[in-house]
Amino acid sequence: MGSSLKRLYAIYGASGFGRGVMPLAREQLIAENIQNYELVFIDDAECQSIVNGHKVYSFEAFLELDAADKYVAIAIANNRVREKLVQKINLYNLKHWSVIAPTLISMDEVQIGEGAILCNYVHFTSNIKVGKFFHANYFSYVAHDCIIGDYVTFAPGVKCNGNIHIEDHAYIGTGAVIKQGTPDKPLIIGKGAIIGMGAVVTKSVPAGVTVVGNPARILEKK
Repeated sequence: MGSSLKRLYAIYGASGFGRGVMPLAREQLIAENIQNYELVFIDDAECQSIVNGHKVYSFEAFLELDAADKYVAIAIANNRVREKLVQKINLYNLKHWSVIAPTLISMDEVQIGEGAILCNYVHFTSNIKVGKFFHANYFSYVAHDCIIGDYVTFAPGVKCNGNIHIEDHAYIGTGAVIKQGTPDKPLIIGKGAIIGMGAVVTKSVPAGVTVVGNPARILEKK
């Protein structure tokens, strides 16, 4: 009987970002010619039972559904929450799933870790290494010789130029521009740093700080 069970594919998060990812997921499953599946949302706060034509389950309810396999893509922009959800998904032996828009451009020698969400018109040039659970919102690019850690988030329109190293859990705001480093001295965005919307980053950013403005400066806590 096992083969008659559907595969379940889920987008974790039915808020704005998740609703933007869902059509990409739908398109991807059709393009891959996956048969006998259902595509749903998981959301622990959502009151609606259907969002944009897809059923919404709490995580607990999703666990109870019968399925041949269960795949989850986490569409939560907060990278700390994303990491907690990854741990939860691993605990229950669900499978991670990457959602990649058909308009993605990826050139030579680009490695991307599991659980990525890459939205429309994201562009990777060449010789790039990206960690796990990376989010790149639409119209973002990553140029040559960049290394990006785990749980990094790009809001829309991020311009990440060549020879940049971005450490784990960094968040890069909408329209931020990161100046190119050099092969012998890459520009580094430290672990957990936050780059504000529209910031122009001209030099390395220490771990854990927030920078804003043009040129980007550390936002002092009041």
